[in-house]
Amino acid sequence: MSVVLACDLGGSSFRAALIDRHGETRAEHAVAGPALDDHLDRSEVTAEAWWELLLQAAGRLAQDEPGLFSEIEGIAVCGVTRTQIFLGHDGRELRPALTWKDARAEVVATGLRGKLGTHLEAARINAFHPLARLAWLAQAEPEHFRELARVLEPKDYLNFRLTGRQVSDPVSMARLVACARPDGDDSALTALGLSSSVIPTLLEPNDRVDPVRAGLPAPLDRLAGLPVFCGCNDTWAAVAGLGALRTGYAYNISGTTEVLGVLGPEDIEVEGLITVDWGGFWHLGGPSQNGADTATWLSGLLGGEGSVGEHIERLLAGRRHPQPLLFLPYLQGERVPYWNPNLRGAFIGLNRQHGPTDLAYAVLEGVACLNRIVLERAEAALGRPVDEIRFGGGAAANSVWAQIKADLCGRPVIVGNAREPGLLGAAIIAWTGLGHFASLAAAQDALVGIARRYEPDPARKAAYDTLYALFRRSEQVLAPISADLAALAQNPGPLPGLAGAGTAP
Repeated sequence: MSVVLACDLGGSSFRAALIDRHGETRAEHAVAGPALDDHLDRSEVTAEAWWELLLQAAGRLAQDEPGLFSEIEGIAVCGVTRTQIFLGHDGRELRPALTWKDARAEVVATGLRGKLGTHLEAARINAFHPLARLAWLAQAEPEHFRELARVLEPKDYLNFRLTGRQVSDPVSMARLVACARPDGDDSALTALGLSSSVIPTLLEPNDRVDPVRAGLPAPLDRLAGLPVFCGCNDTWAAVAGLGALRTGYAYNISGTTEVLGVLGPEDIEVEGLITVDWGGFWHLGGPSQNGADTATWLSGLLGGEGSVGEHIERLLAGRRHPQPLLFLPYLQGERVPYWNPNLRGAFIGLNRQHGPTDLAYAVLEGVACLNRIVLERAEAALGRPVDEIRFGGGAAANSVWAQIKADLCGRPVIVGNAREPGLLGAAIIAWTGLGHFASLAAAQDALVGIARRYEPDPARKAAYDTLYALFRRSEQVLAPISADLAALAQNPGPLPGLAGAGTAP
C-alpha cells in the first residue's frame, strides 16, 4: 500500500502520519513539545528541537508500522508560521528562533514604520512582522545580524535538514517578499541594509524541493532518495484539509491559537487582517494569539483532571447562571485583528453565584466573539456574506463550541471528516506533487468529506447579538487599562509574592 509521510509542526506538538491515496490515515503519532522559552514578551525555541521531534515521530511510525514505512512515496511538512529562524552562511542557526508569540520588536516596529515612510508594507509593520523582528535583531544582537544569511520558517528548516536545500513558498514568505519589492528607489529590506538574498528560493507548496539526502539518522536514512515537497504554513495546509482552499469559502482553525479567514477573488486591504495571495485567490483574515489554548488555561486554573477536552465537556454539562459572563480572550496579547501585544484578558460580570460552568461558557463565547469580529471585517470588504465556515483543529471535536460559533457568527459551521486537517492537507500536497491528482482542487474534491454540520439557532440570535455588543464595548474600555498593566509588569515595584519582594508589614 502506497502512503505519504505527512507532518504537521504545531504550536505545542509535532504530528506525523502515513496517509494513503484515499486520504485515509493508516498510522499516526504525536510528540509533545518542544517547550518554549517564554518570559514576558520573549518567546524562543531552538530549531534543532523541531528536528528532534521529527526524528522521534518518524521513529515511532517506523517502529509501529515497519511495512507501511517502507511504502512511503513522498514527504510533505506543514508548520507554524510567524516564526523566524536565522541561519548563518554555514547553514547553522545563529540563535534560537523567535516564535509567533515573541513581542520584543514592539518598540522597534514603531520606529521602523516611520523609517519606511510611504512604503506599501509600512502599515503592516508590528511586533510580529518579520521585518520588525530583523530590526530587533540588528539592534539587540548586532553580532548575529552581521552573520545573517537566510531567514526560514519552521517547516522550511525541516525541509533543509532533510534535503540540504533552503527553500520556502510564497504564502509563508509573503511579508518578507513584500519587503523585498521596490517602492520608489528602495525596498523595505534596504532600510535595514539587507538584500533579498535573505529570502530563500520560492517554490509552490506541491513543488519538489529535492530528494531526502543520504546519511541521515535512523529511521530517515530509510527514506533517502524520496521526494520532499515544499509544503506551506499550517493554516494553509489545514484549509486544504477542510476542503476550503477555494474562492468564497471561510475557515476557522482552532488549535493552540485561533485562525479565521475568508478567501476572495481579488486583492483587498482590510484593517487588521492579513491579505495574502494564496495562488489564484486572496486570503483575508489570519491568526489570533489565543484559541483552544484558552480552554487549556482554564482547565489548568480549575484543577481539571484527565484531558482538557474531557474536563471542558464536564464543565459545560453543568447548570449555567441566567446572567452570562463576558470573557476577553487576550491572554497573550493579540495578533489579528488588533496586532497589539499589550492587550490582556478579563472576566467581566462575576457575581457570587457564578461557577466553573459559567467560566467555561464565557471562554468559548469570548473566542467566538473574536471570530465574529474577523468575519465581519472580511465579509464587509468582500461585499457579501460567506455561505459557511469550515471548522477544524482540536476544538472542532467539541460540539458545544461548534454550535456557539455558528450561533454567534450567524453562519453554518461545517466540521470535516479529518480529525487532523493539517495532516490531510500535507498529504494533499504530497499526492498532488506526486502527480496522483491533477490539481490541489481535484485532491480536495477526492479526499475531503463532511462529518457534521451546525446551523445557527434563530432562538439564540437576539441574546448573542446583545452579548457581542457588550463584548465590543468591554474591549474599548479595557484596552487602555491593559496597556497600563502591561507597562506595570516591566517595573512592578515591591509587590508581595514577587521574587525579591519584601514582606508587607
